[in-house]
Amino acid sequence: MAQYSGQRGTPCRAALVLLGLLLAVGLVVSPPEPASASAWDDGTADTPPLGWNSYDAFNWRVTEADVRANADYMRDNLRQHGWQYVVIDWAWYYPGAHTGSPNQDGNLNPRLRMDGNGRLLPDTTRFPSAAGDNGFKPLADYVHAQGLKFGVHLMRGIPRQAVADNVPILGTDCRANQINNNSTAAWLNLMWGLNMSNACAQAYLDSVFQLLASWGVDYVKVDDIAAPTYRQEEVAGYRLAIQRSGRPMVLSLSPGATPLSAATHVRANAHMWRIVNDLWDDWPGLDRLFDQLRDWAPHRATGAWPDPDMIPIGRLSKFGPVGSPRYSNLTPDEQRTLMTLWAINRAPLMWGGNLVENRPAELALMTNPRVLAVDRSSTNNRQLVGGTRQVWAADVPGSADRYVALFNRDTAAGNVTLDLATLGIGSATVTDLWSGTDLGTVTGALTRSLPGHGAGLYRLSPTSTVPTPADHTLTARHSGKLADVHNASTADGADVVQWTANGQANQRWRFTDVGAGHVTVSSVHSGRCLDVHGGTGATGDGVRVVQWTCHGGSNQQWRIQDAGSGHVQLVARHSGKCLDVRDAATGDGAQLVQWTCGTGPSQQWRRAQV
Repeated sequence: MAQYSGQRGTPCRAALVLLGLLLAVGLVVSPPEPASASAWDDGTADTPPLGWNSYDAFNWRVTEADVRANADYMRDNLRQHGWQYVVIDWAWYYPGAHTGSPNQDGNLNPRLRMDGNGRLLPDTTRFPSAAGDNGFKPLADYVHAQGLKFGVHLMRGIPRQAVADNVPILGTDCRANQINNNSTAAWLNLMWGLNMSNACAQAYLDSVFQLLASWGVDYVKVDDIAAPTYRQEEVAGYRLAIQRSGRPMVLSLSPGATPLSAATHVRANAHMWRIVNDLWDDWPGLDRLFDQLRDWAPHRATGAWPDPDMIPIGRLSKFGPVGSPRYSNLTPDEQRTLMTLWAINRAPLMWGGNLVENRPAELALMTNPRVLAVDRSSTNNRQLVGGTRQVWAADVPGSADRYVALFNRDTAAGNVTLDLATLGIGSATVTDLWSGTDLGTVTGALTRSLPGHGAGLYRLSPTSTVPTPADHTLTARHSGKLADVHNASTADGADVVQWTANGQANQRWRFTDVGAGHVTVSSVHSGRCLDVHGGTGATGDGVRVVQWTCHGGSNQQWRIQDAGSGHVQLVARHSGKCLDVRDAATGDGAQLVQWTCGTGPSQQWRRAQV
């Protein structure tokens, strides 16, 4: 077979042609088809995984002693609360304990520890029990003996040195330089991606996961596969390799942000996937996650969990990678906000701090049984009100109770309110889940004063019920497009436009009677009201219609007027003018304005309950 002579290992055309001929006549061994998907679909991650990952505390310099110590801590303090995974993050095959980035130079030095078939083996300096052919089996056996599960990190693809050495792929006539796709991670140059159009690439992945299964691996985090490019064929290849390994393993994809356009594929092929890039212990990074989690909520399913990254709480960065050794820079209120946001979204809980250096406050965050129950078993988790004073809710299985999370994203303390009717509740007894305190009975609304960047998590047990307000869409007659808060903004002053229907909450509206034949129209997404910009003095044609915090002004009050044929006009109380699409435009993003009422279809709306 013709061989490629360059370092980068790109197969030449002749090699590909010859490989195709060999496949056609059966001289290259193709991997067998799996008998069933039982190793994938047996409930491996029917609840979000809870565990510890070495990266935030140890970078790539974690040792066997560190792993054992964290496993011991989990056994003694966390296992009874559902925590079970102990995961070694990146570059465990890189030699020694250097201080720099674990990359190779142009001559592929230092050499990675690797077997004769291009499968990576643990560095024995940091993991002495991996000597010889042991691999991670002794360490996995130790973790299992503590009643826990063991995981490792992989970079996508095949080692560059395996391609340069052109090693054989186990169980086949394939060679390493036939399967690389010449792509590599921007932050780590050790691997080439895989050309999954070549059956030999799947054979290589299958051999890797056979090795991991023989070690007793229960969890695999694959990096450089979800972003900056979503590698669809390789994602499917890793899922198939787990199926063929015969051992159930959690498949976690990294980094983010995984594109929403890949939601259907990733949900079918991974147990968890990153929705942001690396999260660290700063408020802006945490604050951005409210929107990402909201956007991914419709795509959550049993066994498929959007992942907002490891929890940067506890003792961090003992050896980098970001900042000096420290306890988390998140304030106690911000730490509670993080854990509340993760719980109400049923996010995987992968702790980043060094467990053995936890203080009582960190342990308390990890072991609150009422909060963990929200993460483990709630359903229908969703955002009810967006913006800076957010409300999220979830159902309690087998009960009429509801979980409610309130968030104050402002820097100053303030009240956050839930209209109980939103959940069909008239009155309810309230339990504070963080403290366990019975807060008594509330009627009509639940209001709590929260510190800046603070959160509360509650269980509401209804004592009376009311009809749930209906949500509606507003469809412009002339264009067939929906009234939409532009870019799903939650800010005051965000434009209201028309846009193609997409099923998102920023296209749903709630109508509330305010008397005298008028209603307010509030965004389900943000909780803000449909508002003629500029206040009650803005009475001219063409004034923008925006969203704004509801305040009861007449520029936020609308009269619904029948326009025939199942359509209505919305007439602003302060001006007597109609909600209109500017210039009767038909394209996405056309601004909604007020205009003198007429008979044109750009002022006629179909109000449909959803």
